[in-house]
Amino acid sequence: MPRLPAPDAPQPARQPIPGKSFRMTATWSPHELQCIDTARELYIAVKRADGTLRRWTPIWVVCAGTQVYVRTWYRRDTGWFGHALRSRRARVRVPGLEADVTIEDVGEGTAELGESIDTAYGTKYGSAGSTSMVTASAATTTLRLIPEPEAQPA
Repeated sequence: MPRLPAPDAPQPARQPIPGKSFRMTATWSPHELQCIDTARELYIAVKRADGTLRRWTPIWVVCAGTQVYVRTWYRRDTGWFGHALRSRRARVRVPGLEADVTIEDVGEGTAELGESIDTAYGTKYGSAGSTSMVTASAATTTLRLIPEPEAQPA
């Protein structure tokens, strides 16, 4: 997986607009999905128990429908993936977006979900580049990134 330099400055976070009415939501907006889908890599920093961030790690990311997914080559209890499984909380960033997320371990999920994510990896990264990300071993590492609920316009 190619590594790009980390962004120099944090991207704008999801924030409420003062003086507006709000509802709670835990879905990605169309704009956020576009930012994520067009980014070659997503940077993830897993949160420690005290809320501080671990180091930023670049990973490949795909959108399948209105959901955001990441995988690693194989399931392990170390590195960013192991920390993500234990913490279930992180901050992610791509150009134009920085957001706190809840991490859901979906593993292989349903056959339909797996096919959708495999297709998304193949489409985004090409068949040669995504080969290691569409194996049975990689499928067991599938994580869904869910934006943490926060005030959004009603």
